[in-house]
Amino acid sequence: MDDREATRFPLKHRFKDLLLREQNDPKFQVEFLVKESSFKERLQWYLIKNQRSSLSVRVFYLSLKVLSCILYVSRVLTDCKHQTQCSSHHGNYTLLEIDWAPVIWVDRNEILWAVQVSVAVICLFMRILLTYLRYRGNILQQVLQMAFILELIDTVPFVIGIFYQSFRKLFVPVFLNCWLAKRALESTVNDLHRAIHRTQSAMFNQVLMLISTIVCLIFTFICGVEHLQRAGTKLTVFDSFYFCIVTFSTVGFGDVVPDIWPSKLLVVFMILVTLMVLPIQFEELAYLWMERQKSGGYYSRQRAETEKHVVLCVSSIKIDLLMDFLNEFYAHPKLEEHYVIILCPTELDAAVRSVLRIPMWSHRVIYLQGSALKDQDLVRAKLDYAEACFILTCRCVADRNAADYQTILRAWAVKDFAPGCTLFVQILKPENKFHVKFADHIVCEEEFKFAMLAMNCICPATSTFITLLVHTSQGLEGQHSPEDWHRIYGKCSGNEVYSIVLNKSIFFSEYEGNNFAYASFNAYNKYGICLIGVCPEDTKSILLNPGAQYTMNAMDTCFYISLTKEENSYVKQRECGNNSKTQPPMGSAITRPGTMAIDIQEISIPSSLEPSLSTGANTSERRQPIIIPVLELPDSPSFQASKLLSGQSKSHINGDESNDGYFIGYPPNLPYIGSSTILCHLRKKKMPTCCMHLEKFLSKTCNHKDDEDAKVYSLKSKLVIVSVETAGNSLYNFILPLRASYRPQNELWPIVLLLEHVPDEEFLETISWFPMIYYLLGSIDSLDDLLRCGVSFAASMVVVDKESTMTAKEDYMADAKTIVNVQTLFRLFSGLNIITELTHSANMRFMQFSTKDCHSLAFSKLAKKEREKGSNLSFIFHLPFAAGRVFSISMLDTLLYQSFVKDYMITITRLLLGLETTPQSGFLCAMSITEEDLCIETYGRLYQRLSSTVGDIPIGIYRTKSQTVESPETPQFQMSDKASVFDEGGDLDEQHQNLQCEIPDSQLQTQSLRRRSMQWASSLLGPWHTEREADRLSQHRGVLLSCSERLEVTELVKKRMKNLGLSTLGFDEQTNIKNSHAYILINPSSDTKLELNDIVYIIRKDTLSSKLDNN
Repeated sequence: MDDREATRFPLKHRFKDLLLREQNDPKFQVEFLVKESSFKERLQWYLIKNQRSSLSVRVFYLSLKVLSCILYVSRVLTDCKHQTQCSSHHGNYTLLEIDWAPVIWVDRNEILWAVQVSVAVICLFMRILLTYLRYRGNILQQVLQMAFILELIDTVPFVIGIFYQSFRKLFVPVFLNCWLAKRALESTVNDLHRAIHRTQSAMFNQVLMLISTIVCLIFTFICGVEHLQRAGTKLTVFDSFYFCIVTFSTVGFGDVVPDIWPSKLLVVFMILVTLMVLPIQFEELAYLWMERQKSGGYYSRQRAETEKHVVLCVSSIKIDLLMDFLNEFYAHPKLEEHYVIILCPTELDAAVRSVLRIPMWSHRVIYLQGSALKDQDLVRAKLDYAEACFILTCRCVADRNAADYQTILRAWAVKDFAPGCTLFVQILKPENKFHVKFADHIVCEEEFKFAMLAMNCICPATSTFITLLVHTSQGLEGQHSPEDWHRIYGKCSGNEVYSIVLNKSIFFSEYEGNNFAYASFNAYNKYGICLIGVCPEDTKSILLNPGAQYTMNAMDTCFYISLTKEENSYVKQRECGNNSKTQPPMGSAITRPGTMAIDIQEISIPSSLEPSLSTGANTSERRQPIIIPVLELPDSPSFQASKLLSGQSKSHINGDESNDGYFIGYPPNLPYIGSSTILCHLRKKKMPTCCMHLEKFLSKTCNHKDDEDAKVYSLKSKLVIVSVETAGNSLYNFILPLRASYRPQNELWPIVLLLEHVPDEEFLETISWFPMIYYLLGSIDSLDDLLRCGVSFAASMVVVDKESTMTAKEDYMADAKTIVNVQTLFRLFSGLNIITELTHSANMRFMQFSTKDCHSLAFSKLAKKEREKGSNLSFIFHLPFAAGRVFSISMLDTLLYQSFVKDYMITITRLLLGLETTPQSGFLCAMSITEEDLCIETYGRLYQRLSSTVGDIPIGIYRTKSQTVESPETPQFQMSDKASVFDEGGDLDEQHQNLQCEIPDSQLQTQSLRRRSMQWASSLLGPWHTEREADRLSQHRGVLLSCSERLEVTELVKKRMKNLGLSTLGFDEQTNIKNSHAYILINPSSDTKLELNDIVYIIRKDTLSSKLDNN
């Protein structure tokens, strides 16, 4: 029965009861027993191992030692004043002519002795107890320690005095307790930092040791000299202190000196000890100070809680990057009180260290050596209190992907440590951008770089326009130059993009309920500011020029271009003369849709800029009246988007493909995650990859070649060549703006990619859907490769800096190869529009370099003067940059810095460059001023005409000026717009003979007679004219030499073209093209005169979106 019951499971183990967990189940408490500690182990735990209790014991022991030193000084001050009275009680102890009785015996009262005995007994007991607890088998080692010996010397005589009354007057060197107090202080500080879980500063510990050592030396010296002098001329405590300070400072006045040999021997001993101990302490302190200087400064939590600061995380800090950040960051007045904490894992170089010592930056910039991946370094930088964190990527590296990976890890670490901190991230490769999508602001370098290079081919100098727009300046550059256009260019470079809510604005509040075009022109006419976009409150999307269909609302955020923001402007109403009272204001010219806008003659246009910005004839001359109809869009329900697209342009690309060959849509293949998705011109059928390779066509190995495909390779005018090392994913952003849907078909120019490495199949698959994209394997170093890709007939040549050459032992030498290659291109093909990207902005002065070009030298001097004045925009006066032929992506770093104050700048820049599209948002394009347009006369009237008719908003002018003196680098040939580099047929030798340029004999005879007449005139006018004429003749001789060099270069290029089987038709048409320089005027004044061939930047409204919405 018992066995049968044992085999059955108890009721409490049933599954149902297990789930219900009945309360009647018995419960048991388990106690875990460990080995019981002995009495010694418990004392060790309390006095040594436990942090808080051991700290209390050490503080108590330290206080006892300090008290013993105080008691000793009290005993000295209350001791007998006369030596004879002290020694009379103990007899005479004369030895070596010195009575030692005053030295051996001292006088102390009973109360003082009792206190000293109590302190001594407690100290001796604690010392013996701690020695016992630390005993580990070697008792001799514990006993022979210096601390134990000093403890015995200072305490045992007091203990003996308890039992022998005669020992109570015995002198005890209690002042040596200062050294035990010093040791106790160091241990107390260590235990204190350990108890509060705080890492102790090595610098603090070393300074504490040094100070305590000096105090102990001085205290020992004072007490020793004072006591030994009791056997000679008695010295007070103050006299001993005075003698100690005079001796240690090596002054040695000699008014207080020891007169017995024991005191003199003590002085010698103390000096020797000081010379051995203090240098070691100072050396360790200096070493720690140098190490601390390398690791940077210190930013306390108290400062972080009361001050505002931002953190700059970089892998390596360079002087250019640092100055660009500081100049742009502190250019805004409201950031003057902010501090910048630089967190960098590398040591400071000499240049950066010298900059941080400048008073302007020394109190506002703090450098910390550390890593963003370490929490302790982020704590040092007080990142959790920072307003923002900037993470920058080092671009001067061989592996740019590796640099991006480091940036991604830093961004993750910062976001994990301080999720609420605003994060600004700079990334290099676009395919790595999606890893940091959580960041508040992101700037992808290669995205912006290739988009700016592409826009330069359509809108000249877009890179210069964007660069000036994202730099903070007051427009004071070049104002002291004698050249008028220097002052105009420098003044307009101070324009920036600002924002303000409409109902809070003086400029725009009166236009609430009006359309955008009306508000933009009237604000420009009235205040000289250019309204370029709005951000509706409901959508929170920035719209550039939404068009006349958009109605301004009270809560809209307005974006405008101006020299300064409205909050810093003083609006003063202009007084009008009697003549202007009879004329309606220009702002009334734009009215509601469906009416007429009339431009009245002789309108007085107020200017927001200086009168010097106005050029041209007198504005009082009579103008031809221009009647401009205001835009009125069709609202027919039968309107179709296809009609709009087909009507954009009646011309096609050289007859290569018909309208049926293209369609508007999104690219089917995206090269990377996060690619920009905008509507583009696409082929209905993708091009085979073999047809995209020009070399295969030239060698007749392409299987898809037929009569229709052969027309594709007749690349004539408007050819765009891109020289790039590798066809990476970033190159997609170069094609995207050139194939956007809002570009008319007559602007879809052929693009040839000159690649040094074979492109990937994935990349070719991506670009095969875009029309007229070709590639050729070759290098910019080879003339044959350049000729085969059609450089002799190209409109633009884009040279992208090679990644393999971005690193060099000398930083600025990274651009050397690119600069020399571009200079070679400039010498061989002077008429070619070369657009170059450099790593370092300081190297822009070497682009198209010529030592005999007086204009380039004048610009260089002006740039140096502006740099000496402290301007951070001195590079704007380099001719290639002003003309938009060169830029450095490093200049766009300010876009990220400026986003801290203007959080909308990155989005506006992406919209201008075509990297991003928003429904109803316009796009950047350009129009050229022809002879027919000169009747408009001024920029203000052009603004009125564009905004009232088609709804376009002009934002600037690209102007080309002819130089008065021809440069030796004058181009001697001009490319033909009709000849094709791949046209075959005809006798090349015959073409060469027919097109050979020869100077007629009559022209040579005329030049000889002119030269003789000028020599005769110079002999009559005197030496001054002779010198001036000599300079002119020397310059003319240089031009002739350059002409001969140009002829030689032309012949060399033609021979290479013949050898390659390329046509030279039209290549050697030599025409004297005058040298010119170009510059940009951002938002010029309304009375600025228009000139022939001016290119006006305009923001054109999105016609497709507006008409679809209307439909």
